[in-house]
Amino acid sequence: MIPAIVFGSESASQNWEAHLNDFFGQHIVSPLAALLFWPIPFLHMPLVVAWLLGGALFFTIKMRFVNIRMFKHAFKLVFSEQEKNESKSGEVSHFQALTTALSATVGLGNIAGVAIAIGTGGPGATFWMILVGFLGMSSKFTECTLGQKYRKVRKDGKIMGGAMHYLSDGLKEKKLKHLGGLLAGLFCILCIGGSFGGGNAFQVVQSLDLIKTVVPALDSMPWAYGLGMAVLVGFVILGGIQSIARTASLIVPVMCAVYLCACIYILGYHFEQIPAAFVLIFESAFSFEAGLGGFLGILIIGVKRAVFSNEAGIGSAAIAHSAAKVSHPVEEGVVALLEPFIDTIVVCTMTALVIIITGAYCDPMNAELIAQNQGGALTSSAMASVIPWFPYLLSVAVFLFAFSTMISWSYYGERCWAWLFGDRSSIIYKILFLVFTFLGSVISARNILDFSDLMILGMAFPNILGLLILSGTVKKDLEDYQTHMG
Repeated sequence: MIPAIVFGSESASQNWEAHLNDFFGQHIVSPLAALLFWPIPFLHMPLVVAWLLGGALFFTIKMRFVNIRMFKHAFKLVFSEQEKNESKSGEVSHFQALTTALSATVGLGNIAGVAIAIGTGGPGATFWMILVGFLGMSSKFTECTLGQKYRKVRKDGKIMGGAMHYLSDGLKEKKLKHLGGLLAGLFCILCIGGSFGGGNAFQVVQSLDLIKTVVPALDSMPWAYGLGMAVLVGFVILGGIQSIARTASLIVPVMCAVYLCACIYILGYHFEQIPAAFVLIFESAFSFEAGLGGFLGILIIGVKRAVFSNEAGIGSAAIAHSAAKVSHPVEEGVVALLEPFIDTIVVCTMTALVIIITGAYCDPMNAELIAQNQGGALTSSAMASVIPWFPYLLSVAVFLFAFSTMISWSYYGERCWAWLFGDRSSIIYKILFLVFTFLGSVISARNILDFSDLMILGMAFPNILGLLILSGTVKKDLEDYQTHMG
């Protein structure tokens, strides 16, 4: 049974929040964990972790290291004036699609998730996060190229695309219609669950944990934060992808700049310790002091947190990128490979260095934060050790990061809901999404983190299987695109 955290001093029988939290842990999280995270006996590793690593490595080799070869071209596409060409079919620009997808990844996964990884797995988890980010660039390229290739443009100009479309239509072309339908349906169910968990409730609980350190009044009424967040998110998600893209394209660049500037300042303050931090990361990543189990534990934690942060291989970003204006499907796949680089290799690494160099992850004063998976608060503590006033600014940044992630994931979940039940039922999904926004303020961080992992990592099972079957198609499209590039 997943242990529940009781808020306040009241017993579970007296506290409705604890009752709800306990029910969520026992009857939802634990059964799903047993089903989706079956450990491979001879590897002592959850199947989904091996699946993600193996898939990312396969796509990197199959596409001849597209993550390196097309890296420079990706930046050229994002900032090219050609993206404004109205003859291209789509709803949003390359830049807007990238920031929409980044708004779903750059956020509390980078701030709280990295802190949780290092707090529980040590500095070595950072190495595996970086490696997964590098390999994940190829996974992201593959799935977003397919998202463009199999998208549908409706009569009203609205784009319908994502993993559910290339799984169903792509596999149908391969004479695997029934398998495609099964994988697409499973993906949609898991994506909807992921949107409620990692893309919603996790964002609320982690941002609340940090904001409570500067607004103590929320300790006694956390539900007020959840209610306020639900109202704000509701205003944006009713406007659809264009409203979400506009909001994300404003929030993400500014918040990334503020957060990265703070990290750079702290790393500059401890500049002489950076080489030692990298040595510690590498040595810890391959440490067998605790035996093979200890080594695998660090690897698993790093992989889980990296995938939770950059979402490479789970198929979610293909939904956002399918709406971009392109002249060739591969064009958007190339743009998409920048996401794991920005999200994991740049932002996550900088967060990790701050936590390691300041020693926050091994400070006894932060033991309770680590035990309760309050990663946002741990990162705040690390930054406060150098910039005492920064937790106040970080709380604003975390709120906006959480907000931008939630509005993007609401779009992902809503598209999957519409694929299953039709557009007219989308309002039901949006109401449920806002209910989970509120629940995020009263359910424990541990239960939400576990539920989020189960749903988001679980999406990799149907998605990567489909990508493997369709990888030959993507490779041919990539070769065609490079031929036209000259």
